[in-house]
Parts: sequence; structure tokens; C-alpha cells
Amino acid sequence: MDDETAEIELLEQNLNKTRQISQRMTTILTSFDTRLAKLEKSILPLYTSTQILNRRANNIEKALVKIDEVASNQEGIAAEEALILRGPQPGQIPVYQEALERLNASIAFKSSDRDSLDTARLVETGAKKLTQLYTKLVAEASTGATPPPNAEISAASFNPAILNTLRPIVAFMRTLPLPASHPSHPAAPAIMSTLKDAQKGYADMRGNWSRKCLEAQGKRVVDRADSIDPIVAGKDFGRWVESLMNVADEEYKLIKELSLLSSPNLVASSYNSLLNPILVLFSTTLTSLIAFIKRSLHKYAFLALASYETLLALQPRWDTVLSRRGSENSKANELKDGLGTLRGVCLRSFPEFLADIKMASLGKTTAGGDAATGVADFASSAVKYLDRLPEVHSAASAALLQLGDGNWKMGEGVQLAKGAKLGEGDEQIIIEHFVYDVVTTAINSLTTISRTQKRPAFGSMYLLNNIFYLRHNLILSPAHDALLDLLSKPTQDALNSNYRTAKAAYYDANFAPLLQMLTDDPAGKGSSSSAAKSAVKEKFTKFYELLDEVLERHKGTRLLEDDPEARAAIGEDVVKLVVPSLVRFTNKYREKEFSKNPQKYIKYSSEAVESQLRAIYR
Repeated sequence: MDDETAEIELLEQNLNKTRQISQRMTTILTSFDTRLAKLEKSILPLYTSTQILNRRANNIEKALVKIDEVASNQEGIAAEEALILRGPQPGQIPVYQEALERLNASIAFKSSDRDSLDTARLVETGAKKLTQLYTKLVAEASTGATPPPNAEISAASFNPAILNTLRPIVAFMRTLPLPASHPSHPAAPAIMSTLKDAQKGYADMRGNWSRKCLEAQGKRVVDRADSIDPIVAGKDFGRWVESLMNVADEEYKLIKELSLLSSPNLVASSYNSLLNPILVLFSTTLTSLIAFIKRSLHKYAFLALASYETLLALQPRWDTVLSRRGSENSKANELKDGLGTLRGVCLRSFPEFLADIKMASLGKTTAGGDAATGVADFASSAVKYLDRLPEVHSAASAALLQLGDGNWKMGEGVQLAKGAKLGEGDEQIIIEHFVYDVVTTAINSLTTISRTQKRPAFGSMYLLNNIFYLRHNLILSPAHDALLDLLSKPTQDALNSNYRTAKAAYYDANFAPLLQMLTDDPAGKGSSSSAAKSAVKEKFTKFYELLDEVLERHKGTRLLEDDPEARAAIGEDVVKLVVPSLVRFTNKYREKEFSKNPQKYIKYSSEAVESQLRAIYR
């Protein structure tokens, strides 16, 4: 027990010693930490100052290098000034551009405003020299031989070599300092003004060159209009307008690529200036064409309609071309204005054409009076007019709708069917109505003229020939099957009915007098035998005299010339009408011995009469 107590006391003594040692170590470490903190606090300002000094030293070294560089550049400014003032030389354009770039860079490091202004003036001079070269190259590309008048034009020529030269120049000039990108650059406003002038010059030169390339072709279209088919001439005009738009499209691509100021508003404004000469040429050419049409609207009506139709088809594309001019020019539309004028001419052509047909019945008959039995000029014109109408269907129907149903008769028109006013979608109906009025007006004029003939026989032949001509060329054998689509049932019924009427009038006027001579009881009831015989002799004599007149009348006249079968059918009807009556009359009175020498009065046998009648219609 005493031993254990002694060991415990010994351990307590050792523990106390250990605690005392730990406290002394803690005190020493705390003192050391405090001294380190004081040392760090003392050294930190020195370290920070050293870093700042190192950074400043580096900046000073860089500045000295840059100053040395600028100073060395300054030594070459005199040489660069001479280069700038001389202007860009062939093959040295990159050198010229590099000199301008160096001058622009040097402006930021000038020691005084005076030096900056001098350099800026030199940059401005260089920009002007480049724009002069740009303008010179564009002028060279906008001259030379123009395309021949009969050439298909898709673009105004631009020399590819010149274009390749211009592209890098334009790319560099777009980097020149401008107020928007370099507001503090002293030369920026002057350079902006210079580039604007150059771009305006580009637009003027290319616009005038485009007009020159298109002018000869446009003049040819107008000059040829009198010597070629009117519809072909109208389509030629449409192709020329299409060429004009092709040129405008190509010029738009070029001006976007070669504009020195490439902002959308400035490009649109320049394109508007470029288009002006082209649009003036279009308006001038269209005005000349319309003036030419107005000289003889009846003759050139289809030229107006064909031109109108082609312009209608091109209007959407035209609107696209004009939309590139910018919103400030959106109100002007030269093609739309031209369409309005051309439509007015087309509207006039319909009532004037009908008036010409109607007035034909009031004029004098052709030379020869009663002998005029051929096809009338206005009937032939009506057929030709209607035959061409399907070729300009869309233009004609659009114009007729604008004019109004029946208004082509100038106040006399009556709609075929009561109903709502015709509008979009009724193109086929209104053109059928117009064709009906043309046909019935022609028939009425022909009927009136036939009644003014001094001798009804010739009038009936005239009417038959002309009505048959209309019916044959419009219904039976039109030059183009599309014409049948324009002939409504009332139109066809009118032609067929009037043809039957004309045939009946022809038979009546030419052969009714012969048949009257072949009636029974020549002398009447209660007459003496001698009187009866005298009457029979007179009837035979008169019959053959009238027959000779009919044969003579038909010698210079060919009925239904365009249709041998129809003519032979008329001949067959005439034979059936005359010969059986002659046979009955001859057989009846030959048996009664009206004369001791009947051959004196019966000049021809019935077979001979039949042969003579058939000969008329061969």
C-alpha cells in the first residue's frame, strides 16, 4: 500500500512538470506567432510597392517601344504623303491601302491636334483618290457597244475584269472611318460626303447605261408594230418589259455588292436613282406605243389587248423590283400607271369596234351597186376580230368587266340575263355577252344593207353569202377551236336562224318569179281557147326570159364560196324547187297543143334547165 502511494505521488510530480513544460512551450509559440505577424505586416507594403513598380516598368517599356515605332513611322510619313497624293497606281492598290491604314492608326498617337488634323487631311485625300479610281472603273464598265436591237437582253454588260478589280477596292473603302463608326475621326464627315457622291455617280452611270442598252430594243418594238401581227407585237413589248426587269434585277445585285455605303437605306436610295432612267425609258416607250395604237384603234386593238395582257402578267414581278427602292418611293408605280392608260385604250376599242360595224350599214354600198354580193369588209373584220379574241382572253375579259356588261354598246346595251352585276369570276360570261353583241350587230348591218339594194335578188345573194360566211367561220369551221368556247347558245342560235332566213329570202327573190310563171290556168276561168293559148305562150316565154336573167345574174357571183358541199346543197334545193314544176307545167300544156310549134316557146328541156341550174352551183 505504501508502495502504491509512493508511485502515485511520483506520477503527480511528473504530471506537474509536464504541465509546466507545456505552458512554457505554448508561451514560446504564441510569442513566435506574434513576431511572425508583425514581420508580415512590416514586409507587405514593401511587396506591394515592388509589384506596382514592376508593372509601371513594363508599361514604360511598352510605351517606349510604341513611341519608337510611331517615331519610325513618322519618319516615313513624308514618303507616304507622296504616295497618297500620287493616287493608287495599277498593281499597287494594296500598297496604297496599307499606307492609308497606317495613317489612320497613327492619328491615335499624335502628340498634338495639329498633327492629327494634317494626317486626317491626308487620309481624306487618299479616300478621294480611291473614289476617283472607283468612279473611273465604273465609267469604263458602263460604256461600249450596246446590244443589237434584236438581241435578248438579260443584263447591262459589266466587264468581269473590272468587276474583279473593284471588289477589293469596295471592300477596303467600306472600312474607311465614317461618323457612325469613328465619331472622333477628323476626316470622317468629309469621307462620308465623298462616298455618297461616288455612290450617286455609280447609280447615275449604271442607270443611264442600262437605259442605253435597252433603248434600241424598245424602239424596235414600236417601229415593228405596223409590220407584224398585232398580238405578236404586243408579246414583243411584253418580252422587252421582261428584259427591262431582268436588267433591273441584275443591277440590284451589283449595287448591293459594289455600294461604298452598304446600309439598307442608302442602297435603296441609290437603287432608286439607278432605276429612274430605266423607268423613264419604260414610260416613254409605252407612251409611244399607245400613241401609235390610237392612230388606228380599230386596226391595232389587239396590239393594245396583247400589251395589256403581258403587262398584267408581269405586274407582281414589277412590284417586287419597285419594292427595293425603299418605302419613301413606294407610291410611284410606273407600270401601274401605264396599265391604267393602256386599259383606257382597250376600253375604247370595244364600243368603237361595234360602232364601226353598225355604221357600215349607213354607208354606201360598194362599187357596182346591185352586183355587190361578196363578203362585206366589216363581216370579214368581225370574223378576224373574234378569231383572235381567245388569244387575249384574260386581257379582254378584264377590260370588259371594267367597262361593264353591255356598256360597249354605248347606252344601247341590254344584258342577256337579268341578275347581279358581273364581277371577278364572271370573265367567261361577259366575253360571251360581248361576242353575242358583235355577231348580232353584224347580222343587223348585213340585213340593212341587203334591203337597200335596188334589186332584191342581189340583196338576197349578198345576205346569204355574208350570213353563211359568219356561220361557217364562227361555228362550222373556225380557224381556232377556242373560238367555239366564246359562242354562247344564243349566239349560235342567232347565226343558224338568220342563215335559214337568208336562204329562204334567196329562194324567194331569185326563183319565186319563175315559179309564178308555172302556175295553172294561165288565162283564168271563162277565157277563150285562143286567149288561154296566148297566156301559155306568154308564160313559157316569160319563164325562159326570167331563167336567162337568173343564169346571167349568177355568172359573176359565187355563192357560199368557202363550202362546196353547202353550195351544192343549195343547188339541189333549187333544182327540186324549179324542175318538177317545169316538168308538170310543160307536160300539161304540151298535151293541149297550145301551139303548132311548141319548141318555139319551150326553149330548153327540163333536163337542160336542170343542167343549167346545177352549173350555177358548181
